[in-house]
Amino acid sequence: MLEQKINRIVFLCLLQACLFKMTTPPLTTLWLIIIVILSSSTNCFSIFISNLTSSQPLSLNQTLVSCNHVFELGFFTPNNTSTNQYLGIWYKGHDSPRSVAWVANREHPLSLTSSTSLAVLQINNNGNLELIQHEELQNSSSTIWSTNVDLRSNRTSSTLGLLLDNGNFVLRDVTSGENLWESFKNPCDTFFPGSVLGFNLKTGEDYKLTSWKNENDPSPGNFIFEIIKKTLPEIVISINNGSSSTIYSRSGPWNKLKFTSNGNPTIYSSYRTPFNLVENVEQGTTYLKTNDEFTNSVLFLSPNGTVMVVMKDKANYGKISYQGPSACNFYGRCGPFGACQRTESPLCKCLRGFKPKSQQEWNKGNWSGGCVRESELFCDKNDDYFELISNIRIPDMYVFVQVASNNLDTCHKWCMNNCSCIAYSFIDAVGCMVWRNTPLIDIRILESDDANDLYFRIAASSELQGYRGRQTKIIIIACVVALSSGAILLGGIAFVVHKRKAESKGNISIDNDFTRGGDDQPELHFFELDSVLIATNNFSITNKLGQGGFGSVYKGQLNGKEVAVKRLCSNSSQGDEEFRNEMILISKLQHRNLVKLIGCCIENQEKILIYEFMFNKSLDTFIFDKERRAKLDWEHRFKIIDGIARGLLYLHRDSSLRVIHRDLKASNILLDEKMNPKISDFGLARIFEDTLNQANTHRVVGTIGYMSPEYGMRGIFFEKSDVFSYGVLILEIISGKKNSSFLYGDQYESLIAYAWQLWSEDRGLELVDEKLLGESYDKSQVMKCIHIGLLCVQDLASDRPSMANVASMLSNQVFDQPQPKQPIFTFQIATHDSSTKTSSRFSVNRVTLSLLDPR
Repeated sequence: MLEQKINRIVFLCLLQACLFKMTTPPLTTLWLIIIVILSSSTNCFSIFISNLTSSQPLSLNQTLVSCNHVFELGFFTPNNTSTNQYLGIWYKGHDSPRSVAWVANREHPLSLTSSTSLAVLQINNNGNLELIQHEELQNSSSTIWSTNVDLRSNRTSSTLGLLLDNGNFVLRDVTSGENLWESFKNPCDTFFPGSVLGFNLKTGEDYKLTSWKNENDPSPGNFIFEIIKKTLPEIVISINNGSSSTIYSRSGPWNKLKFTSNGNPTIYSSYRTPFNLVENVEQGTTYLKTNDEFTNSVLFLSPNGTVMVVMKDKANYGKISYQGPSACNFYGRCGPFGACQRTESPLCKCLRGFKPKSQQEWNKGNWSGGCVRESELFCDKNDDYFELISNIRIPDMYVFVQVASNNLDTCHKWCMNNCSCIAYSFIDAVGCMVWRNTPLIDIRILESDDANDLYFRIAASSELQGYRGRQTKIIIIACVVALSSGAILLGGIAFVVHKRKAESKGNISIDNDFTRGGDDQPELHFFELDSVLIATNNFSITNKLGQGGFGSVYKGQLNGKEVAVKRLCSNSSQGDEEFRNEMILISKLQHRNLVKLIGCCIENQEKILIYEFMFNKSLDTFIFDKERRAKLDWEHRFKIIDGIARGLLYLHRDSSLRVIHRDLKASNILLDEKMNPKISDFGLARIFEDTLNQANTHRVVGTIGYMSPEYGMRGIFFEKSDVFSYGVLILEIISGKKNSSFLYGDQYESLIAYAWQLWSEDRGLELVDEKLLGESYDKSQVMKCIHIGLLCVQDLASDRPSMANVASMLSNQVFDQPQPKQPIFTFQIATHDSSTKTSSRFSVNRVTLSLLDPR
């Protein structure tokens, strides 16, 4: 850029010389060339440096631009949804509202309610930056925000405000060049290379990030990102409770080399992140610093507590990717003495020698109560010993102490001779770490083999107690068998014979109450494998209807009826749990918009479900097919939208079981001969207790493009997760396009983002499938459905309507609902074939998103 400016000036100078027929340029021109060349050693010309002076304030219709036009400072209204205005810094030319990286008056917005309301940022009489709101009619002014620096002693001349290319807004002394105040030392929710995040023990200064309240409100939100002052500091995200705070997640302590959590192993090997901690004992400071190779990285704390890293590659083109957080990232997920491992089921397990504090709660998936000892400690080296658990993020160290020890052996001996030592760990860069008289909280088993080892104290009698317990059970069973009467034995044999066919070599237990049906439930029929083979002509390829991750579906004839036979293949991604789950749920649920299960077959390793036959197959075979979707006029599309809503409402509220589907998508909506929709595939569904509002899973399963942000990112699912998927379905039915593979030019990367953009510009009808353009349809009804769809796919679950509200909106003629909010996370779940992308598709300000410790 600099060379271009120099060449232009030199060219103009030579042109001037030619016009005046000079053999050499005039003196003034030569001086100009010399000045330009001498200036080339600096970053930019002084004429391009944006600044505020006492005689040059910043008004509402102006912005300050950094030297190389990287950042811009000015007034903004978040998402244009409020009358409140703020003074902030954002990436210049970036359209996304989340590009706002710093806000001056986040706690005191400007309320410019009339045309006579004015606002100005100025250098006041004492040299400080000051944001003033002025009411002309009332002839009154009030200070909204100020830097409030005491300049009486150290100010020697005037000051000015500068916006630098690294995003730092500074108040600078003109004479000394010293920065008297800077935004980098007053962060909001974004951490830039060079900004300050951490603490100073000597001065008491503490620099932390605070999230926005929500996407439309930059006032301080619920989440705080900070460096905790401990023997070994660590990154902690806390939830602000007003006068106090609770830990939400943590990175694991800094061990002088790295954070002791595996972070994002798919991106950073050996726990690498773009950041590390720099400690200065003499100065008493501990600050987060950007590594040299990641100087283009920016850290951002979102309103929902997710920490993201924003990067630009060397070519200044962004690449979008996202990896959802692990369910083990939440602090204390498995309670005291519980260990969390995201690749295992169940998610939590007790340490050896411990048992669940409440087995009933543990079985429900509520692990917060943690574990208790099976045998009490005797505090004697002959009765207690230390068990090793490897590859972990070490427990929270709020009662952690360091012991003078230079090797693992001396650390072990110290703990053996001190009853207060509950556990110890040895790290070369730190030494011996000891936990004394405290529960071990927030243990996570990592996937990396170079993580930490932990040795925890248990009673040697724990092993004997477990053996004795098993021995006692064997004795009791033997006694019962010996005392049982012949009649009972014969009854048991009869029951086994009755069930043998159903369970032969299938390794699936079938509870008796599921097979006999209830007063209001039909009986679940078991079919012989021979009958199924005859019905499908030995699973002939000519009878095959389709295939999915579970296996294949075949058309068949059973008892004179057409049926669909779902055959689970041996290497299916769905296992026994999903098969049994679907068999039980569908047999218990009866609704016109749910597929009907006729029966099943479990024999010779075959796991087969038999459904009523759907003449028109699945919804995706219509709406995503160029030819077939022309058969779906608007009347049929609305009928499908309404039918799916009624089926979901039944699952969520009206059935005897409260069910969350978790995998609602177009291929799981079947269509009968009258195009009535029926929800199918309940392998991933979950039953909710009436008192339970949400649940977590360590195993995020489902389909990209339909997954809600809270489920894909944190493993949290509840009714509103299905609502999100339903909203995606509405937009797909209307447009005939897939959310997960949507591409419009070089601007939109998901159907949701495209639909919202059209809606916000009052061009919603442009979303309608081109196959409908030739027919007459109810445009108001279409717009209502788009509105509902956008309400359903809002990022925050609390903003989404319930299915009861959706059903009411669809049936009512009068429609008065809130405006949908702009989606933020849509690009995170959009996927495309990377081989078809080129760098031209990305703008300078597009980013790479990845999760940073703490996870």
